[in-house]
Amino acid sequence: MRIALTGEALIDFTASEAGTLAFLGHEGGSPLNTAVACARLGQPTGFLTQLSTDLFGERLMGFLERNGVDTSFILRSNAPSTLAFVERTPQTNRYAFYTRGSADATWAPEPLPQLPAECRFLHFGSISLLQDPAATRIADLIAANAGRCVIVFDPNVRPSLIADMATYRTRASSWFAMADLVKLSDEDAELLAPGKPVEALAADCLAAGARAVIVTRGGDGATLWRTGHEALTVAAPRVKVVDTIGAGDTFTAGLSVSLLAHGVERPEQLNALGDEAWKEVMRFAATAAALNCTREGADPPTLEAVHAALAQEDNGAVASRF
Repeated sequence: MRIALTGEALIDFTASEAGTLAFLGHEGGSPLNTAVACARLGQPTGFLTQLSTDLFGERLMGFLERNGVDTSFILRSNAPSTLAFVERTPQTNRYAFYTRGSADATWAPEPLPQLPAECRFLHFGSISLLQDPAATRIADLIAANAGRCVIVFDPNVRPSLIADMATYRTRASSWFAMADLVKLSDEDAELLAPGKPVEALAADCLAAGARAVIVTRGGDGATLWRTGHEALTVAAPRVKVVDTIGAGDTFTAGLSVSLLAHGVERPEQLNALGDEAWKEVMRFAATAAALNCTREGADPPTLEAVHAALAQEDNGAVASRF
């Protein structure tokens, strides 16, 4: 296991037609999507959570296993699975979550699991941080692996689940301080710091202790900030978008997979990575996310598909010069 993820696993029910109550179920949850994406992108990946023994939990376990994710750290419970209902709008997606007392929200391993020595990246974030006991045990797991693994934080803010946004923003500052790499969307940034320039929020994250901050802007690409460096921006590939669910999760997975390919295995190596290498990392992540958007639901691409898309883009760039 080179990459580990912890957090929720749920069933996304997406509205199939506007104005109806017809929904189509997909395995989901931000950490689960990212875990599957990491595995499809060729890195040994493990998932730390608790799944229900109900019919949805069985589907989630089977889905992880079919995608090559290590499930040996997953606990089981007779608590219900988390369910999420998603309605697409022209600009974004609206969510309704059913999480209280669910199996993943009550994850409380004792003692904490010991990650294998070869694990180099540990991801946390999303709605798993909104309920105890899971939120506290996740924080304990991150603290136990600080300095040994590259800690990746994706807030994946879901305002419909947050009763007190002011308190949430204060808590988010502590999560930023636990992370080496922070990835957030422009929507996350606006919810966390309304009216504040994105670069100012990135500076706050760096001041809290993060080594690198990346903000994604959908089809407008992504920007990286590091202390002592100019901001770096990469464009997003142009694709026919079918669905944006899972795009941000696939981008996050692409970052870790590509950073490993560039030899980053410890937190301090994020600082040593040069501009051109960072551009390659973000371009890889953006291409993986774009390919995910060409299919219904969260459906991350394989490593081969990303390499083929990058090669096609490079060939097109060369041809356009002549």
